[in-house]
Amino acid sequence: MLNDLAKKLDQAAANAISIPQLSSSTQLSLDDAYQVQKLSIEQRLSRGEKLVGYKMGFTSRAKMIQMGVDDLIWGRLTDTMMIQDGGTIDLTHYVHPRAEPEIAFRLKSPLAGIVTKEEALAAIDAVAGAIEVIDSRYQNFKFSLSDVIADNCSSTGFVIGPWQSADTNIDGLAMALKVNDTEVERGSSQDILDHPLNSLIEAARCVAQYGESLQAGQIILAGAATAAVALAPGQTISAEIEGLAPCHFSTLNNSTLSSNT
Repeated sequence: MLNDLAKKLDQAAANAISIPQLSSSTQLSLDDAYQVQKLSIEQRLSRGEKLVGYKMGFTSRAKMIQMGVDDLIWGRLTDTMMIQDGGTIDLTHYVHPRAEPEIAFRLKSPLAGIVTKEEALAAIDAVAGAIEVIDSRYQNFKFSLSDVIADNCSSTGFVIGPWQSADTNIDGLAMALKVNDTEVERGSSQDILDHPLNSLIEAARCVAQYGESLQAGQIILAGAATAAVALAPGQTISAEIEGLAPCHFSTLNNSTLSSNT
């Protein structure tokens, strides 16, 4: 059953169509949901994609309370999800695309299980400003906790700005998301679990619960500092983060979103 659900989500993502929430017909535990996510990503890996890292979700305490959960969620990143800084995407490849500003880590050594702040700092090779593109495969962008976990925590793409030294300050940085040079969202890196490093520490713990670990060379997205902004054709989306180099991408002007929402 779980494999069938994974195939359904994989096909929905590949064909940019929305589907009913899995929870509308199937009762999934959180363990089931993470297994569906894993099986769905394995479908992609079997087609030649490569695992390049992980993303964290619900890193805002307010968001956790809003969703009625008491732990973070996480998803997987593959190489085909990478969007070149300054690149362009076609919105017809997405269902409900939205963007949010983030901070990214690149690792130089593994992190597994419960790690200290010092161990996490020592494992960081570089940091960068980033933008995550999220896209729920569920109708009307509505889902339960198990639904979103199974759907790879809505992760579908990411832009990484220029990498900077691991000792670059990332504490309390102003973070803004702009659309066509107009600021539409503003937050602080402090909104990411009080400090983005805490998100990296939690990533190591969370994936270890399912037998995985963070590896050297992998990218970890620490989580959003603002609400996600819906995308439309003909936009330039940029993240401007205090002390970090900006990054941006554009959407094709002639693209239209799938009507299968």
